[in-house]
Amino acid sequence: MRQVALDVHQGFCEVAIREDGVTRSAGRVETGRDTLELFAQSLCPTDEVVMEATGPAMEIARIIEPYVARVVVANAQDVRAISHARVKSDRFDARTLAELLAAGMLEPVWVPDAVTSGLRRRVARRAALVRQRTRAKNEIHATLARCLLGRSPVSDLFGTQGRAWLSEQQLGEEEAETVAGCLRQIEFLDAEVAQVDQKLAEWAASSKDVRRLMSIPGVGAGVAVTLMAAIGDISRFSSARQLVAYLGLDPKVRQSGDEPARHGRISKRGNAQARSVLVEAAWVAVRQPGPLHAFGERIRARKGSQVAAVAVARKLACLAWQLLTKDEDYAFAQPSRVRAKIRRVELDAGAPPLRTRHGGQRISASTAERDAERELTERAEAAYRRLIADWKATGPAKNTGAGATHGHASQKPSKRQATRQAQAQTPAL
Repeated sequence: MRQVALDVHQGFCEVAIREDGVTRSAGRVETGRDTLELFAQSLCPTDEVVMEATGPAMEIARIIEPYVARVVVANAQDVRAISHARVKSDRFDARTLAELLAAGMLEPVWVPDAVTSGLRRRVARRAALVRQRTRAKNEIHATLARCLLGRSPVSDLFGTQGRAWLSEQQLGEEEAETVAGCLRQIEFLDAEVAQVDQKLAEWAASSKDVRRLMSIPGVGAGVAVTLMAAIGDISRFSSARQLVAYLGLDPKVRQSGDEPARHGRISKRGNAQARSVLVEAAWVAVRQPGPLHAFGERIRARKGSQVAAVAVARKLACLAWQLLTKDEDYAFAQPSRVRAKIRRVELDAGAPPLRTRHGGQRISASTAERDAERELTERAEAAYRRLIADWKATGPAKNTGAGATHGHASQKPSKRQATRQAQAQTPAL
């Protein structure tokens, strides 16, 4: 078995081959589809190919994969032997990759299929367009601040009333040009975002996994699509803990010698956008009655609202794994809210509006249905509080667990913790 390493660049790939314990350079291959196809055909069916996850690596892996035994796309963060080496060149990098693969020191990253790859591309492009639009809006706000105009009297500066107010302001020639140019950018970016949203809504409307995730409070179509783009195939995660670590919501652990393990901030590895939308969904979920609300209150009383939001985001990731692996909807979902979410996605995808008397299932909730759903979620929240109360009553004494450092455990809350506990709402039991 040979190990073939490719140091991928935009115009070429540096090739190194390790065979019978000897590593040698094998020249360069142009980064073109036809050239890579010929190169793949020249390899042996028993070869293993390795490359870093950068640039066109995923597409190169799809081209080579049918011709060899295995293709390993290595995480660039795990290949620190290359970035910290005394000698840094394309040939040396390729040879180091081949040697690391032969030693079994590289863990492959998942190569997404064409559908998931396209979905990721659309989600990333939408995020980039939104960032550009935000910069244009911030430039207009900065212009108004320079001209001492302060805040606009309307809530939406870029709506109909806000644009009318902008047109009435007396600005200098150069400042007026800046505002007009930014408004043209915003109009163009609004149209681009709308096109991407329609494509994403079409995919979401046809995906049963997205509908299942939307049964979780706080999770809308945007959050569900972004999460599915990051996850891809849920079967590659054997547990919810693996998914949490993949999204970077797991705490860092430091341990040395006889000292117990210390848990710090979250690792923030993996897909930053998926992690961000989960935190945004958490802020919405904690405002609705249910177990997530009680859990968020319990963490907020001890750690503050920011830490509580991240903790709820981790819970949402665990819920997503459970629902997707078991093909079940959220047990405490409110059906009327879920129907409204799904209908909104269908309309964004281009579905025609329903007539007043369409004869189908009711979309908006009646008063009785809304009251019944709220009563169910409040009962679930009360059940969670009782569960935590029983666990605290029968669990081990405080500061005697494995995570407590001997001789350094706090005997009483700090002043900041005491203040948060005093200002919190009805404390969780």
